[in-house]
Amino acid sequence: MSEENKASFKRFIDEVVNNKNLAVIDELIDPDLFDHNAAPDAPPGIEGMKQFMSAFVAAFPDLHSTLEDLVAEGDLVAGRMTTTGTHQGEFMGIPATNKKVTFSETHIVRISNGKAVDHWGISDNLSLMQQLGVIPSE
Repeated sequence: MSEENKASFKRFIDEVVNNKNLAVIDELIDPDLFDHNAAPDAPPGIEGMKQFMSAFVAAFPDLHSTLEDLVAEGDLVAGRMTTTGTHQGEFMGIPATNKKVTFSETHIVRISNGKAVDHWGISDNLSLMQQLGVIPSE
């Protein structure tokens, strides 16, 4: 099961994030996904994930994540990645800056019947906002 779950996690990164194939979300995410780190105004479940990913790839059309580590045990998968992109569209109310960004992320996903049912994520948002110039770096 762990290898299949790792493959599912990797497929999300490869197809959804790196290839912008948002239709794959329906194949990999349970409709009732519980996102423990969802944006405050995000709808629950898969719709929240679809909205977030749509907005993220619109803001960073060249978005790319490189998996640095991927581990699994039982129904849990954890991935650490480095994400890059160029801010070319509005992001969280911030107009496009055309700045290139690099930040780290760690995600843990619980998978049941081949679909993500729980998600916990941590991104280096401070670094991201500093690179976009909205928070001073000193």
